[in-house]
Amino acid sequence: MTVIAIECGGHSLAATLGEGPAARKLAESLPLTLALARWGDEYYGALPVKLPAGEPRRDVFDVGELALWPDGNAFCVFFGPTPASRGAEPRMASPGIGLGRITHDVAVLKSQGPTLRVSLARVE
Repeated sequence: MTVIAIECGGHSLAATLGEGPAARKLAESLPLTLALARWGDEYYGALPVKLPAGEPRRDVFDVGELALWPDGNAFCVFFGPTPASRGAEPRMASPGIGLGRITHDVAVLKSQGPTLRVSLARVE
């Protein structure tokens, strides 16, 4: 398991990446800086490196979960419902692959704007 820091909007959020091929490729590619857009209570943005997309996919995620949206090779951060949600669960527009989880309270993301610049780096 890889521990990373997500720096955004003057905040640092700790997260852990899983062991799947997409999460491993993301960890190998760090550090990265990404421009994310907001879609409901999700931030997403294109990754500069192509992640493998052969893992099982799902459309419902947990608050604080990180995911790959294979259709756009996008990094996603869920912190509440999206326009595709049915109730309070975070839901992708189309199925994606779980990458990991933020281990901090993600409520700070609710106060961020329509776009967000984030830096992802390994924590040694």
